[in-house]
Amino acid sequence: MSETPHILIVDDDSRIRGLLKKYLSRNDYVVSEARDSAHARKLLDGLIFDLIVIDVMMPGEDGFALTKGLRQTMDTPVMLLTAKGDAEDRIAGLECGADDYLAKPFEPRELLLRISAILRRSGEPVVEAAEAELPRMLSLGQCRYDVNRGELWKGQDPVRLTTAESALMRLLARQAGEPVSRSDLLAEVGGGEEPSAQERAIDVQVTRLRRKIEESPRVPRYLQTVRGAGYMLAPD
Repeated sequence: MSETPHILIVDDDSRIRGLLKKYLSRNDYVVSEARDSAHARKLLDGLIFDLIVIDVMMPGEDGFALTKGLRQTMDTPVMLLTAKGDAEDRIAGLECGADDYLAKPFEPRELLLRISAILRRSGEPVVEAAEAELPRMLSLGQCRYDVNRGELWKGQDPVRLTTAESALMRLLARQAGEPVSRSDLLAEVGGGEEPSAQERAIDVQVTRLRRKIEESPRVPRYLQTVRGAGYMLAPD
């Protein structure tokens, strides 16, 4: 991540784009604007961003579709903004590959804190002193996870992980062979919704990870559910 994070705001409402750009610029971010998904794709073809903030309710290709499409080619963190605050909508956003989801109206300070948390997770060093004794690679069937670099590979191909998925994978790898509670996983990725919605969000992220790791995601071998305890990474 660059010293001055560059954020892309994608929203069809010029007033909201202007307000967000003004506020974030005052807080030392470089901000670019896109009026719709097509405009955003053009900017992304030529520029590198540290975070993309996308409004869900846009004409044409909406925020969900744009996020899902971007996830096919990049792992840049994505935060979704929407007038819908229902838990089901947030789950839908996470399933598309978003790292966070904030309902309108929101306090600018909360947006700033969430952005800071996402950027901190995406830019934090993978190797810590406590992790020095871990094996460099964890074997997960056809996949392998590089503990030091925080990279997941399937054969010779890298597997793209969102910022939230990367954070969960790091924690699960640090405690490989031991159950990790939903509360500990939640603390790793953050969240501000009610407890039931937070837990469902973790379940969605785990489901996404299983699709990338497991040969049979519905019958997981490596990312197991431990009844009453949480989830456990069980490498070969």
